[in-house]
Amino acid sequence: MDTLFELIKKSVLIIAEIGCNHNGDISLAKKLIEVAAEGGADVAKFQTFTPEEMITENAPKAIYQIKAIDTKESQFQRLKRMSLSHSEQEELKTFCEQKNIIFSSSPFDHKSAYFLHKMNLPFFKIPSGEITNLPLLEYIGSFGKPIILSTGMANLGEIEDALNSIGKENRKNVILMHCLSDYPAKWEDTNLRAIQTIRSAFHLPVGFSDHTEGIELPLVAVGMGAVVIEKHITLDKNMEGGDHRASLEPNEFKEMVRKIRLLEIALGDGIKRCMPSEENIRDVARKSIVALKNIRRGQIINRDDLSTKRPGTGIPPKFLKVIPGTRAKKDILADHLIQWSQLDL
Repeated sequence: MDTLFELIKKSVLIIAEIGCNHNGDISLAKKLIEVAAEGGADVAKFQTFTPEEMITENAPKAIYQIKAIDTKESQFQRLKRMSLSHSEQEELKTFCEQKNIIFSSSPFDHKSAYFLHKMNLPFFKIPSGEITNLPLLEYIGSFGKPIILSTGMANLGEIEDALNSIGKENRKNVILMHCLSDYPAKWEDTNLRAIQTIRSAFHLPVGFSDHTEGIELPLVAVGMGAVVIEKHITLDKNMEGGDHRASLEPNEFKEMVRKIRLLEIALGDGIKRCMPSEENIRDVARKSIVALKNIRRGQIINRDDLSTKRPGTGIPPKFLKVIPGTRAKKDILADHLIQWSQLDL
């Protein structure tokens, strides 16, 4: 398998964020893997956590979770219900291999990070909420694996602290993800220009983890140079759970991937040149130097004898100041292109 950095050199890496949208049901998790693979995602990503290690029993819900989940179930109780066992995650990794999609998961505690390391995943994906958990970042950095680090809610100083904790040796193996940690996120808060700011500040590849509704902003991010796009996927936005509304349904996800791949082709290699498809138009649309009147053989050509007209298959207009003062070697008809072979230079 190609390494993470080999993958992003070939094309934008597209992560289908399944997260907890499986609602704790492994059969639903497998269905989400299937639609992610069918939709063209490179990675199907989950979340790995031990609730007792991750959260206190009386931890509050976020506002978006309160709005989305009509239940008195606590955050701790919800996460207990949503957590997948280690054996279930190993089963999902095998299922991903069968579907030719990379299995990935975000660790939220040391035990989960160690488990994912032992699963031999090709990279770690660290969620935004853990960016200030420097002991966890230092621990994950010690494994020496590539890391995709989301930066939602963070400023540049906190990103720098996170990178320092990951370690000098492993820092070069990090891809930073611009992210707005709201579900669904508002366009006016998304601040996509931060992609350029982060890239300039840390000289590392940058991606975009998107929580807005729709597919437009991932396309803009790719146009701005994002090398990874992460987007939540669901079977139905109306399902129970806090992240479904900020997710794409299968057809939407597939359309996003299709347009990203087209956009990658359109972005090209950056070399400015006449493309093969333009060559015929170039000859038709450009102009050449023409005779305004009949010019006899032996006549000295004056500027008043010349103009520029289409097509562009003769002497280019940039030589219009060169030809006056030369002598015609042959008769030149009015309204005809002048050729170098007709001139005594």
